[in-house]
Amino acid sequence: MKILITGGAGFIGSAVIRHVIGHTSDSVVNVDKLTYAGNLESLSSVAESNRYQFEQVDICDQQELKRVFDLHQPDAVMHLAAESHVDRSIRGPGDFIQTNMVGTYTLLEASREYWSTMMDERRAGFRFHHISTDEVYGDLGAQGLFTETTSYAPSSPYSASKAASDHLVRAWHRTYGLPVLITNCSNNYGPFHFPEKLIPLVILNALHGKSLPVYGDGAQIRDWLYVDDHARALWKVLTQGAIAETYNIGGHNERRNIDVVKTICGILDELVPDKPGGIARYAELVTFVKDRPGHDLRYAIDASKIARELGWKPEETFESGIRKTVQWYLANQTWVDHIASGSYQDCMAEHCDS
Repeated sequence: MKILITGGAGFIGSAVIRHVIGHTSDSVVNVDKLTYAGNLESLSSVAESNRYQFEQVDICDQQELKRVFDLHQPDAVMHLAAESHVDRSIRGPGDFIQTNMVGTYTLLEASREYWSTMMDERRAGFRFHHISTDEVYGDLGAQGLFTETTSYAPSSPYSASKAASDHLVRAWHRTYGLPVLITNCSNNYGPFHFPEKLIPLVILNALHGKSLPVYGDGAQIRDWLYVDDHARALWKVLTQGAIAETYNIGGHNERRNIDVVKTICGILDELVPDKPGGIARYAELVTFVKDRPGHDLRYAIDASKIARELGWKPEETFESGIRKTVQWYLANQTWVDHIASGSYQDCMAEHCDS
């Protein structure tokens, strides 16, 4: 099978590509615009594979998408390309509307046109897998879990744009018959995560003796999902999921933000005892800052459907996954340095190295 993966140079997309190339016999066409969060260095381990190809294309560019479909003739689409940082969406929602809504529409239309011209056998096997977020469900409150039938109530421009894209995908199935799949996941973490997000930001700030900003009182709860577990789940859904179904993917790891930060600090106390600035413990760097506007208190996923129907469950606990994550950042300083300097953006497909 040949899979067209949008956003493949991003955090989750690159994990999916590494999984496909490393654990299956299938091939990948990575379609990525290479915005600030797209990093081809995250794919250096698979870049030389004859089953991997890269196209630097904006998913809002209809003509370029048509060219990619005509040239590569994929058997499936995994749509991960998105603007995904809530803070950025609050400061500037326009890019989120454009990429997450207009881009998804453009990709759906390109996929539908391509799918409609396929021969019967290949046409029957085609899938459009849309990867989304649990943030579309809004604030869960103190009790309960998000299920696949939870009503949508997005709180931020980011989550609203993802909710809209989910609705577009369902509409393209209902109206045109496009064979779609949708997954909504909890908060991902792990290697190759861009340092604007909580976990890598805390790790790297701590190592440099910088403050560790925590919104409000840090009581916000998230369900944490190790990115490689997520990649396995996405592959399961693409290859075994039922058309038009939604699958929620979670890590069964609810943690308060402040406890996540303190856990990272404890691991760093153990692994990097020589601390910057004369502090005794990394937790001394924690700084509580003004809360984010519209900040949801709690997200938590009920992942029983994907476990029951597809046999997937996470392999990593939060304790094992967060330790692996901290160790990865400590062992991959070159990757981190390239992010800090911006030199990763000079990495092109034909000469990307680690």
